[in-house]
Amino acid sequence: MSLWQRPLKRLQAIAEHGTYRFRLNSLKGFVSLFLVGTVLSVALAACSGGGTGSNASSETPSATPVAASKDNVELTLVSFAVTKAAHEAIIPKFVEQWKKDHNQTVVFKQSYGGSGFQTRAVIDGLEADVVHLALAGDTSKIEKAGLIQPGWEKEVPNNGIVSKSVAALVTRPGNPKNIKTWEDLSKDGIKLITADPKTSGVARWNFLALWNSVIKTGGDDAKATEFVTKVYKNVPLLTKDAREATDAFFKQGQGDALINYENEIILAEQKGEKLTAIIPDVNISIDNPIAVVDKNVDKHGTREVAEGFVKYLYTPEAQQEFAKFGFRPVDDTLTLSKEVADKFPKVKTLGTVADFGGWDGINKKFFADGAIFDRIQAKKK
Repeated sequence: MSLWQRPLKRLQAIAEHGTYRFRLNSLKGFVSLFLVGTVLSVALAACSGGGTGSNASSETPSATPVAASKDNVELTLVSFAVTKAAHEAIIPKFVEQWKKDHNQTVVFKQSYGGSGFQTRAVIDGLEADVVHLALAGDTSKIEKAGLIQPGWEKEVPNNGIVSKSVAALVTRPGNPKNIKTWEDLSKDGIKLITADPKTSGVARWNFLALWNSVIKTGGDDAKATEFVTKVYKNVPLLTKDAREATDAFFKQGQGDALINYENEIILAEQKGEKLTAIIPDVNISIDNPIAVVDKNVDKHGTREVAEGFVKYLYTPEAQQEFAKFGFRPVDDTLTLSKEVADKFPKVKTLGTVADFGGWDGINKKFFADGAIFDRIQAKKK
């Protein structure tokens, strides 16, 4: 059943769980409820990081189930940092289309930051209606917290993946260390800058890209462990997140190479920066999921517009905007177009999360306490 074909199911769920039922036993109860609402409103405004563009608003979402009947409705989008430019181009197009089709004005509140940080913020009370995160593992954490219903990835195309990228190797101008492949990162005298996969979603993709480069070329887990261990011995520091890694490389001049999203490279080049970057032939598909936060949209009465926005992100119009800002489109018709083919180098061997058993299996094998990454780090000491 599709995301936008389930209103009856949602209404039934609301009725069963009493979503909008509450009781005030006393004046004290009323005051307590008022104070809680005030604190949450302030927290949401603070976490949003300042909405951008004409669609930003400092007001909190309406906690009413009848937003569809209002002239204006507010939608809160929480996303990972590198999607900001694309969303700021897409949102006005959606607002215009929604106004035309529904005679209703949608005002967006937007929050951007590291995927792990955003995930925690939503779990801790940032009332997102829609989340667009760096990896499905983060979305699953919100699901496990009871905010998103199980099966969210089956309600939209591509298992919920709405934007894609691959890993890129950035080197110093002219590539003085002659770094061309993943294997080169394990050589003596090479210093690699990357974030800590224990704290950064992007860094988990980086780790998987390294591991995948061995597995996809005939190696086994033992060879992959040996290779990745050598690479991380060449990492002088692990930054908290991808933004700090980028700053350490470009602003502080640390390291000979940096692993980054391909879309970040494209966006930087569009801004006039001169970069030397390689897209390795063996790579990992960096898949970014979109999901409606069920508990919040039912509370705010914004399900219809939230589902409409998610659906719009899969249209050719929205996918073209993602492509303009460096994301590989999930729309096959766009992928085959000459414009897209010229922009994105073809990757010969592309690994996926599914190859490694999904994020639950990946996190348990690689990133849980005492798992492979921790054992690799222990060897550096």
